Amino acid sequence: QVQLVESGGGLVQPGGSLRLSCATSGSIFNIYTMGWYRQAPGKQRERVATITTSGTTNYADSVKGRFIISRDDTKNTVYLQMNDLKPEDTAVYYCNVPFLLLQRGYNTWGQGTQVTVSS
Repeated sequence: QVQLVESGGGLVQPGGSLRLSCATSGSIFNIYTMGWYRQAPGKQRERVATITTSGTTNYADSVKGRFIISRDDTKNTVYLQMNDLKPEDTAVYYCNVPFLLLQRGYNTWGQGTQVTVSS
């Protein structure tokens, strides 16, 4: 059973920063690339960033240079440091395992954490 618990969201002014956390099942964390996703109102969920087990990162163009994904293997936790936030970053943020999302029958998501960027 995959467990994903996101936290750290909130209301922040444009230009501000937030750090999101995602606690995961130890059974998956050490095996798979982890990813952060977001879904804005009225839009499809999109992948924001990924990090492999060896620490290689990848970012969507819209957040490149502003967001940093990292992982703490001792805590089975993946983080998303979000800097220079913009109103268009407003969304519910989720973490998940990109590989598992490609598997038939897998549709496990956590509750997400709301990020609102507004003055």
